[in-house]
Amino acid sequence: MNARPLHVLMVLESSYPAERGGGAEGQVRTLARGLRARGQRVTVLVPRLRRGPQQKIARVDGVPVCRLAYPRVPLLGSVWLWLATTAFLVRRRHRYDAWHVHIAHHLAAICALLGRCLNKRVLVKVAGSWELERGTLAPGSGALNRLAYLGLRHAGAWQAISRRMAATLATRGIAASRIVALPNAVHTERFADLQRAPDMPARFIFIGRMTEEKSLDTLIDAFADIVPTHRDASLLLVGTGALETPLRQQAHRLGLGARIDFAGHRDDIEAQLCDASIGVQCSRIEGLSNTLLESMAAGLPMVASRISGNEDFVRDGENGWLFEPGDRAGLARCMARAATLTPLQRRTMGDEARATVKRQAGVEQVVARLMALYRGERAPLVATELPSRSS
Repeated sequence: MNARPLHVLMVLESSYPAERGGGAEGQVRTLARGLRARGQRVTVLVPRLRRGPQQKIARVDGVPVCRLAYPRVPLLGSVWLWLATTAFLVRRRHRYDAWHVHIAHHLAAICALLGRCLNKRVLVKVAGSWELERGTLAPGSGALNRLAYLGLRHAGAWQAISRRMAATLATRGIAASRIVALPNAVHTERFADLQRAPDMPARFIFIGRMTEEKSLDTLIDAFADIVPTHRDASLLLVGTGALETPLRQQAHRLGLGARIDFAGHRDDIEAQLCDASIGVQCSRIEGLSNTLLESMAAGLPMVASRISGNEDFVRDGENGWLFEPGDRAGLARCMARAATLTPLQRRTMGDEARATVKRQAGVEQVVARLMALYRGERAPLVATELPSRSS
């Protein structure tokens, strides 16, 4: 006999849906769709931010979205939002089977405390390294964050999206028995039918924000290093950000204007991935990059920095290549190795990349494990929780 459908409340301390994407926002949308496809019910709770949709109640992909208003006044606005969140959760305490909080910040602390008081299952997700290094879980954080940390410790379960984050979370006083290493989910079917030219040369693609932590200046320098020996190679940069103009100037200064395409923000990510043969993820810090998962799901071998998340999915020489973050020479060596392979060899590695993501982060697998957690069960181990392979 099938268990009754669950009703899950997704809590996100951000605008939803995000106008131009966003890791946590994108994951909420992916999981909501995945849960609904399995016959489950989902509601999303967010603050009504100034830059974002203003409807108090709306539907996104058929999912109800409740937005809590609060005054835009320092301190008073925060307290108002915390009280409004508390009132919402208390009034609707019998409506939801579980609360899944997608950023371990102040609203997550309120959910964890109330969940303990109301006997509600609460799953807190550590969505990025920011929470561990500068936010509520960081050593030596401010008084407000320390207070939030005391509340967060009452969460019944924790989702860490990489093995490294799970290990770090355990060092911050969270019991290992409550931590589950469960990656972001990706709809692999979105990319199943992509077709590339069989003789496509080495065309690298980066997708993401053009900010300092993405280390795109190092990427451009490394690409310049391989151009003399790989004259058919090109680089596609998809995204915008504060560093776009300096990066364009850097490319022009290095004489790479005809070899590097700045595509800007694009909504047709599938088409962009289809126009490339090798993915690049060169950040200095990440939790787990959604674009890494999407690029691999699209059948691209990955050149990736050896950081949280990347090291769980990229296996050197099998489905991609790893280098130390910020290492220009190491990045150039990996790019040269990728550019040296024949199109057939790159496609073979890309097929392995697609299989890796489907096995470890396919939406069906991730949603099944989340449903077990929502019901208070311990989800079984998967590849991302096993000891890492030597590279």
